[in-house]
Amino acid sequence: MEPKQILKQVFGYDSFRLHQEAAITSFLNGRDVFVLMPTGGGKSLCFQIPALISEGLTVVVSPLIALMKDQVDALRLNGIEAAYINSSMHHYEQAEVEQKALDGKLKMLYVAPERFNLADNSFYSFLKKANVTGFAIDEAHCISHWGHDFRPDYLELSALKKDFPGKPVMALTASADKATRTDIIEKMGLLNPAVYISSFNRENISYAIKNSQTVFEDLLTFLEDNNGKSGIIYTLKRNDTESLAHELTEAGFNAIPYHAGLDSHTRAKHQELFLKDEVPIVVATIAFGMGIDKPNVRFVVHMTLPKNIESYYQETGRAGRDGLPSEAVLYYNRGDVGKLSYFARIEGNEKQTEIMLNKLYQMADFCETVTCRRKFLMNYFGESHPDECGNCDICLSSISVEDYTIEAQKIFSAMVRLDQQFGSYMIADLLRGSKSRKMKPWMRNLKTYGAGQEHPRAKWIQYIDLLLHNGYIKRTRAEMPVLELTEKAWRVLKQNEKVRLRVKKEQHSQLPYRDRNIEYDVSLFEGLRAQRLLLAQKEEVPAFIILSDKTLIELATKKPTKEDQLDNISGFGSVKKGRYGGAFLEVIRQYEKKGRLPDELKFHSKNYKKKRKDRHGKETSSQTTLNMYREGHTIKKISELRAIKESTVMAHLSEFVETGDINPSELVEPAKLKIIYHHLKQEPEQLSRELKDKLGENFTYSDIRIARAAFSSPQIQR
Repeated sequence: MEPKQILKQVFGYDSFRLHQEAAITSFLNGRDVFVLMPTGGGKSLCFQIPALISEGLTVVVSPLIALMKDQVDALRLNGIEAAYINSSMHHYEQAEVEQKALDGKLKMLYVAPERFNLADNSFYSFLKKANVTGFAIDEAHCISHWGHDFRPDYLELSALKKDFPGKPVMALTASADKATRTDIIEKMGLLNPAVYISSFNRENISYAIKNSQTVFEDLLTFLEDNNGKSGIIYTLKRNDTESLAHELTEAGFNAIPYHAGLDSHTRAKHQELFLKDEVPIVVATIAFGMGIDKPNVRFVVHMTLPKNIESYYQETGRAGRDGLPSEAVLYYNRGDVGKLSYFARIEGNEKQTEIMLNKLYQMADFCETVTCRRKFLMNYFGESHPDECGNCDICLSSISVEDYTIEAQKIFSAMVRLDQQFGSYMIADLLRGSKSRKMKPWMRNLKTYGAGQEHPRAKWIQYIDLLLHNGYIKRTRAEMPVLELTEKAWRVLKQNEKVRLRVKKEQHSQLPYRDRNIEYDVSLFEGLRAQRLLLAQKEEVPAFIILSDKTLIELATKKPTKEDQLDNISGFGSVKKGRYGGAFLEVIRQYEKKGRLPDELKFHSKNYKKKRKDRHGKETSSQTTLNMYREGHTIKKISELRAIKESTVMAHLSEFVETGDINPSELVEPAKLKIIYHHLKQEPEQLSRELKDKLGENFTYSDIRIARAAFSSPQIQR
């Protein structure tokens, strides 16, 4: 069977993407192959289709157990004989899998790189007996010392070309710069490989960097706008994952923590809840995510700075793998650079330390740029891109060129008088005339001490960041970096040159990605999603393995009612059509006939909101807040007594506004409610931040939250 026939009949897709077809052809011709394809680009098909065409066994090296299981489950649901061997299995289970492979009953075998590092070499002995036709090495960047995620066990894979001569090897990765790509090919010993480098551009992902002073409140607003959607929130510390997950749950969002310090049972359980769409939000350290092939993640939020651009690209790439519009938000704090520089040091290896520090500083440059974020990313990976992408916070903001000569002169003068031995915080404190103990007596006697009291400290730091990114200031690459003047700055001081800088102004609320306004029947989509969840629970697999959100949207758009019409829906191969097609067609038929969903399939994103009683019948946080409110406590007092934010209190009470237990006029002035209702009637689905922009400073996000809850409540007269 030809590759295109397998693509359609087995996987349900009409055409190949990017360099898939070329990579498949090269591998089938027995050639070593290097594939660099963005996350969500379909790397797996590059080796899965050749495996189905070849007579023998394809061995796939994958770094995580969860990834192996998901891929094997997905293959089996498509009628493909595949299995995995990992450390979680008993010896007799591993022996059964090996025997199936020896009997020619498997097309693909997934294993971890550690499997090639066993002292007794029993796995090698097994492979020598099996009819191996080729190897696929996923996450191949892990073999490179200069990559962002080096794993020593991957080095054992360098022996494959020697121990299995004539067997082609395919190395695949989604994130590797030019130096890492060269290192992968050399360390793997690939012989004259066919190299396929696809664009790094994930155009469906919008990128935004925020410097919010009220990060948690901003996050709550973002999550409210994305309520019910699946997302990952990354934090730096383990404790932060648990505390933030708790705060979000308190605020009414269903979130769970994930970090390496949790016991293995809890980690596995939390990962399963997220993958199966039973909990929409996971708050995690970077221990979570590698190999998580969940296509319907709609947002990735970084609460702290990633250590390098490769990590950022890989982590944000976990959003929107199905090609639908998704968001990547990073809350940037200049102080994170100093914290992370400590972790970038590699003891006894100055060369690698320098590389890691440079990568960290490039990540900071990405956050501070006032040019297109996507262009910056593409250029970093050696790819050209137009000056504007139309889908990042810079391109969607008003950019103006303004004169900052006076501010620059003050900053440069302060740096000179501090002998260029300090960072931005000390420079800002000097200009502000800080009374801090860190301000030594000799500093207080400097001419520039207190010369910048017209601006707050945060503003001076912002100016310094602008000058840094525009080449007037440079940061030393030392363990404790300081700021120094460049030749451009000296010309400003000595020759009175003007300083004119590009500055980001107001950002548009809506990101105009071309597919953002996909027109489909939302109610039918929810019903189809409910049906998918029921099928997934029955099969005990994540819902996306049954069908992707993209396929459900296509079903909710085209509304097929006959089995042969499913041939025109992407994602329906012959096995899935026979196995699940009838169930989804019946939902569509009933919906078209009755104009509504069956009661058992009424499934709304609001179901993701935390219930007021938990599974043990105990009082939830929201109920506690309501009880205190009924006892006569003010919002402020409840906030103080419960040690939670006032916005969290309002979030709790909004739930009871929606159920009709609280009159919204108790919380928001009737006149304000009337105005918000007016806007919601005109455009019910508009985001809270859009509405806030229209309403102005006299309206808070809590006002909007309460009004929206009342607006959607059938119990309240408006």
